[in-house]
Amino acid sequence: MYPGKSQLAYHSQVLRTLFTACELGIFDALSQCEVPMSAAAVAERLGTNAEGTERLMSACVGMKLLEMEIQNEEVVYKNTELSQLYLTKGSPKSVLHALAFCSNYTYRIANNLAEAVREGKSQNEKAFGVSSENLYDCVYRSEEKTLGFIRFIDSLEFLCRKEDVVSTFDLTPFHTICDLGGCSGTLAKVFATKYPESHIIVYDLPAVVQVVEKTFSSADNRHIHFQQGDFFEDPIPDADLYVLAHVIHNWPEDKCLQQLRKIFKSCKPGGGVLIAEAVLKEDRSGPLGAHMQDIVMMLFTNGKERTFSEYKDLLKAAGFENIKFTIKGNLCEAILALK
Repeated sequence: MYPGKSQLAYHSQVLRTLFTACELGIFDALSQCEVPMSAAAVAERLGTNAEGTERLMSACVGMKLLEMEIQNEEVVYKNTELSQLYLTKGSPKSVLHALAFCSNYTYRIANNLAEAVREGKSQNEKAFGVSSENLYDCVYRSEEKTLGFIRFIDSLEFLCRKEDVVSTFDLTPFHTICDLGGCSGTLAKVFATKYPESHIIVYDLPAVVQVVEKTFSSADNRHIHFQQGDFFEDPIPDADLYVLAHVIHNWPEDKCLQQLRKIFKSCKPGGGVLIAEAVLKEDRSGPLGAHMQDIVMMLFTNGKERTFSEYKDLLKAAGFENIKFTIKGNLCEAILALK
């Protein structure tokens, strides 16, 4: 939610407080205990300073992330419904990995936003010491970082409703679906549920596929097959429908056209591409979430968020026709284009 003017002065501290409470495991510690806990008990469990823990937890009460009550003349705390649902590891709707990525990467690189605006280029080198304008060179530097990024992508359900992406258009004519840059296969699993007769291929970089096959259950789904390769360098699998979810926005126009033309060439007549991205209004007056993602793209990549007209122009330039776009009011909208 956009902060009111009285909150602007400390909005960044609110975010840092949230990130810190998640990093230290405050909400998980409370979730694992059947009764409310004192700050001292939480501090003992986490190995943190008692006074510092109490001050942090009190701030979380002010943020409506914790509830405080008095029991036997002692102040004790418990999670709110919101923090229990979204800020604990055991919850299927947990966004902890997304918040960890925001804390370790987005929040850090945001300090270079002024430089990004002045220079017109990504800030990976200044923020992380990675001499590359490719976001993936930054986040795939080790297996641990790769796993962290994959889990971040998986936890974006609260931003992008995958069921809406899959169900916006009738995709039953497409028997083989290839999710390019499909990461751990979370979107592929939604496709497999919605269209059980389809065969889904998840195509991603070797660093990603190798981690997924070691770590994630989606690699064992009989409807889903993983294939590794570099989209720009290697052949892509044959498919009736290609999916680009949160991929196009990573690249400038020339790279987008290279991707789309390669897909068009691989498509048979009647085949197509499904794009899932944040879409800006034609007058660029919103939505705010798309603008914030656009700022993130400016910091990390040479890509950007676009209007439907801009996507339509790219798709037409690549050769696609019959381009469909339905606004559902989500941060992630679906665009379908056919050959």
